[in-house]
Amino acid sequence: MYTIIYDFGTSSVKTCLFEIDSDIRIVASSTAAYGLYISGDGGAEQDTEEWWRALCHTTKELFKKSGVGATEIGGIAFCSQMQGTVLVDKDAKAVRPPMNYLDQRGIKEYKKCMGSGIVKVSGCSLYKLVRNLLVNYAASTSAKDPVWKYKWVENNEPEVYSRIYKWLDIGDYLVARCTGRIVRTADSAFATFLYDTRKGKEGWNSGLLKMYRVDPEHMPEIIDCTDRVGGLTGKAAKDLGLMEGTPVFGGGGDTTFVNIGAGCISPGDTHIYVGTSGWVSTFLNYQTVDINAMITGVLSARHGYFNYYAELETAGKCFEWVMKHLALDEVGVYLNQTKITDDVESRFTSLYDYLSEEISKVPPGANGVLFTPWLHGNRCPFEDSDAAGMFFNIRIETGKRDMIRAVLEGICYHLRWLLESEARKVKTSDVIRFVGGGALSPVTCQMLADITGRKIETVNHTQEVGAVGTALVVAAGIKGEDVLELARKLVKPDRIYIPNPLNRDVYERNYRVFKRLYSSNAQNFKMLNYRSKEV
Repeated sequence: MYTIIYDFGTSSVKTCLFEIDSDIRIVASSTAAYGLYISGDGGAEQDTEEWWRALCHTTKELFKKSGVGATEIGGIAFCSQMQGTVLVDKDAKAVRPPMNYLDQRGIKEYKKCMGSGIVKVSGCSLYKLVRNLLVNYAASTSAKDPVWKYKWVENNEPEVYSRIYKWLDIGDYLVARCTGRIVRTADSAFATFLYDTRKGKEGWNSGLLKMYRVDPEHMPEIIDCTDRVGGLTGKAAKDLGLMEGTPVFGGGGDTTFVNIGAGCISPGDTHIYVGTSGWVSTFLNYQTVDINAMITGVLSARHGYFNYYAELETAGKCFEWVMKHLALDEVGVYLNQTKITDDVESRFTSLYDYLSEEISKVPPGANGVLFTPWLHGNRCPFEDSDAAGMFFNIRIETGKRDMIRAVLEGICYHLRWLLESEARKVKTSDVIRFVGGGALSPVTCQMLADITGRKIETVNHTQEVGAVGTALVVAAGIKGEDVLELARKLVKPDRIYIPNPLNRDVYERNYRVFKRLYSSNAQNFKMLNYRSKEV
């Protein structure tokens, strides 16, 4: 059985052709990029036509690479970035550029609604928090949450707001463009924090819609991730190079499927993901929340299960930044002016691999240099849109390798902080599955093991793990099997990394300092970056 999964990330889509029988195999894949447009007022927007061109290009590339025909495709689905805001008309056309999850222009709307009231918790109205927590064990406690993007459009673009038919997330928009049917999967509905997770009451909660003053007419029909939404329209099929009527399944968000693709399918299994963003997630058969640390149990693709999820918004994005600004700013990449020769290019598949080997020459602890990975604010375990990245403790002898290693260590320190925050509330696993593009580097894997003190396992297709989970969900739906059992059979560990006790002391010392850097600089960040004092 062949399935096409679109792994739709922040800045690119990786389209994968899977064959699933007694094993799961990627037959071919193709990647295409699209823009992320950051503006000085906190905006982060994208372009629907860039998305669509990327989908069309990568789909056609699969057939060129594989020799598989369009008639052999049993279904398609999307595994997409979450908490975006795509506002569409009745024809499923976007009425304005989509707002990415990083968009934080709604800070005024957030503070006006959640900052009101006499009694507050974490700066939010206790009354509103409690109402939300009773309904879905979550709450909108960040200016980056989707409802504030929606409210920002209402307050700042009234003409656009008047043309809204439905409010979708990114994956839902792509499904609508493929099928003509405007729906929202339950996991993306939950990500608005307007969804009721209580058994027997699942769906949009009218009380929360009223409290946040959201128009109920803008809320689409809700379906399950495993539902067949419909078939490809003739227009979409022609654009993509597929057959009209090819089944399109609900799909959902990356956080929904990564645990399945990672093989974390028993309650208590914990995985760490590093892609553009990063997170720590523990699979649970109940829902819980830590409002102070901004961690909640988000819906799983499987009914009755949840992913207790703590996010770092810029993880791999930090390494992308350091590659661009420290490694590629000069003709000579490093202090000794090493050139990337043909021999080097033959040894490494990417600059990431090359840098990983180079930073392995730097001792653990990066010679005392620390980096904070908050390049677009931070959400967990503290919410602060003004927080930013910084290098700390640079000395005259500090070199580029030290700084590049410090970036990777900073990401791992923050992931440890998230892991410890989760462990205060739930039982996390002793063995952590590490997945995403970050897990491709043995240097990073060992670093994560040393910094967390946990055994780290990786899996095959780690960079496509969200797509793997989505493919398993689609396959289970077609075959009528239990997706958790299917994942248990097909997803196995690839490599194992054991913490090196010789590195423990230096990492413990640096971690203690790392955690203090935010509290020591919170006011400084606010003075430099605070966008608006209006409420």
